[in-house]
Amino acid sequence: MSFRLSNPDNTSFRWPVRIYYEDTDAGGLVYHANYLRFMERARTERLRAAGFELDGLQCDHGILFVVRYMELDFLKPARFNDALWVTAEFSEIRAASLYFDQAVLRGEDEVLCRARVRVVSISAETYRPKGVPDGVVQQLLGTRAD
Repeated sequence: MSFRLSNPDNTSFRWPVRIYYEDTDAGGLVYHANYLRFMERARTERLRAAGFELDGLQCDHGILFVVRYMELDFLKPARFNDALWVTAEFSEIRAASLYFDQAVLRGEDEVLCRARVRVVSISAETYRPKGVPDGVVQQLLGTRAD
């Protein structure tokens, strides 16, 4: 089972982030690892918008989602006090993995960072790959967050 999804502008789901002093390095720019934190939060909120809490997936379906692969492209720096948007869109859903296309934006369309993230489903008991339940897939496919 594999579903390729299309959302060329990648703007359907946005999560707001404000840059605090603690997010910056000595030069006043956002430290690169913090973009990962912002994207993790946006993926969590994207799943929440689809009706899933991560602890609920573990309790109800016996699965955990873990990052397996991530590709990032840093284009422009974010700075202290910037108001940003972080996007998180499903680009593909496979039997045991979800692919997200993500971006960090300043304003409506200034892309600061892009990422492609593969999150795999594993058993909460064995930590081995476990398929995403059909009901979860169907709910993810049927949900659009604006």
